[in-house]
Amino acid sequence: MRCFHNTFTDIYFHLAAEEYLLKQETDSVFMLWQDTPSVVMGKHQSVQLEVNREWAEEQQIQIARRFSGGGAVYHDLGNVNLTFIETVSRLPDFSLYLHRILDFLKLIGLPAKGDERLGIYLDGLKISGSAQCVHKNRVLYHCTLLYDTNLAALNKVLNPERDIETGVALPVYAVPSVRSEVTNISRYLPMETVDHFKAILFEYFSQKGCADTFSEKELEAIHKLRTEKYICEDWIFSR
Repeated sequence: MRCFHNTFTDIYFHLAAEEYLLKQETDSVFMLWQDTPSVVMGKHQSVQLEVNREWAEEQQIQIARRFSGGGAVYHDLGNVNLTFIETVSRLPDFSLYLHRILDFLKLIGLPAKGDERLGIYLDGLKISGSAQCVHKNRVLYHCTLLYDTNLAALNKVLNPERDIETGVALPVYAVPSVRSEVTNISRYLPMETVDHFKAILFEYFSQKGCADTFSEKELEAIHKLRTEKYICEDWIFSR
């Protein structure tokens, strides 16, 4: 298994890296990563319905679209993201990935629970959302873990502008997010920093504690995909 603990904090790089590793790699992959403030929508979502775009632009919050489904999420450096990619011989059971994460949280003393949408909750408040993707015989499962995220920014940027006359979002054909009340894991681990949390996460899931690096050829391909797809306005705004 290839294990990446990325030092990049660019959402467009990470989305391109995920697609590259899903479609061009054959090994299993685990990747831990973070981004500077960003909103990431599912493949079939509408910016108009999901994002307070004017406020995002004022705050220099990036807007991105991933190639998997699911709802819109907010990333910042208090949020930790996990990606699992594997080759399978039958239809995937994505709940297995959920239970891997629940087992880790139980190990560090957090009695978290999952739901049918593969979200994770502490005391009824959401700390993790996930999305999935299948490409031929390869599967991808990625999720957020809200550790010490700016929840005020999260709630503001994921509150789209409303029509002035009706007070409701303008109708668009798209997959809407399911809204949930959220909290931070740091509330339950007050003595731990996000860096220490990342370290124990990576040690647990990497099985060896040492990180792989991308080759020059891989970086070239990832940056090409980033430039030609993920930063393009047509991909982000016009789907």
